[in-house]
Amino acid sequence: MAEVKAFCALRPNEKQAAEVAALPYDVYTREEARAAVQGHPFSFLNIDRPETQFPENCDMYAQEVYEKARDMLREQAATGVYVREEQPVYYFYELTVESGVLAPLLQGHSQTGVVACSSVDDYLNQVVRKHENTREEKERDRIRHVDIVNAQTGPIFLTYRGTEALKTCEKRAKQQPPLYDFVSEDGIRHRVWRVADPAEVEAITEGFCEVPITYIADGHHRAASAVKVALKRRAEHPDYRGTEEFNYFLSVLFPEEELRILPYNRVVADLNGESPADLLLALDQAFTIRDNGETVPMPGKKGEVGMYLDGHWYALCVREELREEDPVEGLDVSFLQNLVLAPLLGIEDPRTSERIRFIGGIRGSEELERLVDQKGGVAFLMYPTQMEELLSVADAGLLMPPKSTWFEPKLRSGLFIHTL
Repeated sequence: MAEVKAFCALRPNEKQAAEVAALPYDVYTREEARAAVQGHPFSFLNIDRPETQFPENCDMYAQEVYEKARDMLREQAATGVYVREEQPVYYFYELTVESGVLAPLLQGHSQTGVVACSSVDDYLNQVVRKHENTREEKERDRIRHVDIVNAQTGPIFLTYRGTEALKTCEKRAKQQPPLYDFVSEDGIRHRVWRVADPAEVEAITEGFCEVPITYIADGHHRAASAVKVALKRRAEHPDYRGTEEFNYFLSVLFPEEELRILPYNRVVADLNGESPADLLLALDQAFTIRDNGETVPMPGKKGEVGMYLDGHWYALCVREELREEDPVEGLDVSFLQNLVLAPLLGIEDPRTSERIRFIGGIRGSEELERLVDQKGGVAFLMYPTQMEELLSVADAGLLMPPKSTWFEPKLRSGLFIHTL
């Protein structure tokens, strides 16, 4: 069963929650992060990306940069921007798409998760299951941030197969006024309900006893970093009891049936020396092909992919005899890699190739057209990975290809901080 516990969160006061809440640290480039914090002194991005407080040419991984993040959090807690819960609590965190760039894709979509702490040992024992590899250089940054700030500041986005008991707890919590209720600049409404009553806290804890497995949906690097900090502190404190806060990591757990995955599209910079006609001829071996002209062929089921090439859209459908039953090889991103990107376009390793770009589905087909029209090459509009596919891959102990999933809406950082 999943070990999930309430915690004494450090959180923004009710009046400043909207000012504090920020998108995850890793959705910004260095330049975008610097621009985003201008005029927003309480945005949590200042703490999540502390290099924004230094000259542009600073070493963003210097010790003093992480110490600045620690000091800013301490200062803002001391002045009341953040308040400390006096007893362990849970929260229900609801995100609803009301307007903005996500509206055409997910208008009205709503999802509610439990904000809690999950067990590091569950991660190590594969009760918390992953589906992606992590990169060591990205881990190093977050390891130092967590260790020096002495806090986990960005929640790990977890999912589980939902239970009636936890849904009942959610319904009871939502009968009370929310602690936070605001709409962020991207049109997402954020509402949070605090659960402090000991009986209700116990009911949620017991509800997760019915959940055998949880899964990382998003935040693999944050999770790996939290675990490595825990292992470091265990080594430093060999008499640890297992109840210390560093043995747990900040998470928001959503029932899988409430989540939506957007496609993660691909743009290849060139045709690997082939002409458009040659590429189409080669593709005919593995796909049925329909010329859609200027009309975007939105993939409607597994095995379908839209391709933008030489000013035309094409609807591709993988031939039945080439479909795979394997949890990983059967993914749409896998057949694209195995049938197109590697053999025809020379993208042997998409993790390291500089000829391929990955475009989140939030940007739509227009972004694919723009990139190909400006710079040439070819774009692929994918059918999104399904939640059941993600769970099946994780249950098999396998890993997905890079950039297989794009989750929206994004959880905000800064609303809940787990100090160690």
